Amino acid sequence: MNELEFVTKHRRHLHQHPELSLHEYETTTYIAAFLDEIGVSYERPLDTGLIAYLPGNSEHTIAYRADIDALPINEENEVEYKSLIDNVMHACGHDGHTTALMLFVQRCKDLADAGTLPQNIVFIFQPAEETGGGANRLIRAGAFEKYSIEAIFGIHVMPFENEGQVVIRDEEITASATEYRFFLNGLSSHVADKEQGYSCGEALQHVLSQVGQIQQYHLNGLKRNIVHMGHFKAGEAINTVPSNGYLEGTIRTYDVKDLEIVKMQMLKIAESVKLLFNVDCEVKFEEGYPPTYNDVKLRKHVEHGLKDAGFEIIDKPTPYLFGEDFSFYSQLAPSYFVFIGIRDESKGYVTGLHTSHLNFNEHMLIKIADYYEQILTSYSEVREQ
Repeated sequence: MNELEFVTKHRRHLHQHPELSLHEYETTTYIAAFLDEIGVSYERPLDTGLIAYLPGNSEHTIAYRADIDALPINEENEVEYKSLIDNVMHACGHDGHTTALMLFVQRCKDLADAGTLPQNIVFIFQPAEETGGGANRLIRAGAFEKYSIEAIFGIHVMPFENEGQVVIRDEEITASATEYRFFLNGLSSHVADKEQGYSCGEALQHVLSQVGQIQQYHLNGLKRNIVHMGHFKAGEAINTVPSNGYLEGTIRTYDVKDLEIVKMQMLKIAESVKLLFNVDCEVKFEEGYPPTYNDVKLRKHVEHGLKDAGFEIIDKPTPYLFGEDFSFYSQLAPSYFVFIGIRDESKGYVTGLHTSHLNFNEHMLIKIADYYEQILTSYSEVREQ
C-alpha cells in the first residue's frame, strides 16, 4: 500500500478503538503487532505503551514520542470511522500522532535494512498523556536507562493553525498544570437554630471570593496565568446548616515563581477560614505537568527539519496555557515540541482539541513523518558543522 493508504488505514482503526489513559491495552497490542510484522524490536516497561529501537550508523541516539491515549468524550462526528466506544474518543489527535510515528518507524526500518539509517532511534509510544503522567511513569520505571539519548522530539496537532503551518517557541511553550482542592468541615445544625452551627456555606463563599482575587491582586498583570475554579459544593439538606464544603480547580502558569505565589495565597486563605468562621479548612495540591521547555540548542534541527518538510514556521511570542506531559522528557535530554496545523475550513475541520468534533486530513500525518525524517538528516549535518 502507498503511504496515504497506510496512514488512513492505521489512523482510522485507532480512531474507532480509542482507549483511556492507562487502559490502552488493545492499542498497545495493535502497535506491537505492526512492529512484529516489520521486524522492529521493542520493550514494554509499563502495562501499556511500548518503546521501540533501531540501531543506526553512528553512536548518536535521538528519540521521538507519540502519545496513544484517548479522552472520555462522546464523538459527534458522523463518519464511517466514528469511535465504536461510547463516551471515549480520540478528541486530542493522539490517533494521528501514533500513526505518524508508525509510518516513520516503517521508513527508518527501510533505511536500516539498506544500511543508511544515520542515527540510533528510540520510538516512544507513550501511554497516559491525558491523565496519569505516562512520560514520568516511563522515566521512573527506568525505561530509558539503557539508551544514551541526546535529544527528544515531539509534536501535537493544532486545529487553530492552518495545514502547512507549525507553531514553535524556544524555552517554555506550554504551561505547568497543578490541581488544587479545598476541604471544609464545620458543624451542622437545624436551620431554626442556625447560629449554633458553623456554616461551610458561608466559609465556601469566602474561599471562592478570595481564590477569585488571586489573579487580580497577586500576580503580574503582564503575565498569562489561570487560576480556575472548576467544581464546588456545600451542604447536605435543604433545612440544615452545611457541615461540609469542597472546591477543586486547576492552576496554569509557565512561571514557577507565579505558581508559588498562587499556592502561598491559597494556604493563607485556608488559614483564614478557621479564624473567620470556626470551620476547619485544608487545601491540597496535586502537582501535574511542569512547563514544556524547548531547548534552544535544538532549534536549528527543528527549523531545518520543518523547512525541508515544506512547513511554514510561526514563532509564538507567549506559551500556550494548557499542560503537556512531554515536559517530563527534558529530565532525560534536551527536547523540543512543536504544534502542527491541521485546520481545514473547507472540510469543517476547525473545532478545538478535546472537542467531540475534532477531525483532520490524514495526509498531514505523512507531512509529520517527513518532518521526523528531515530531522535525521538535519541532526547529522548541523551537528557536524
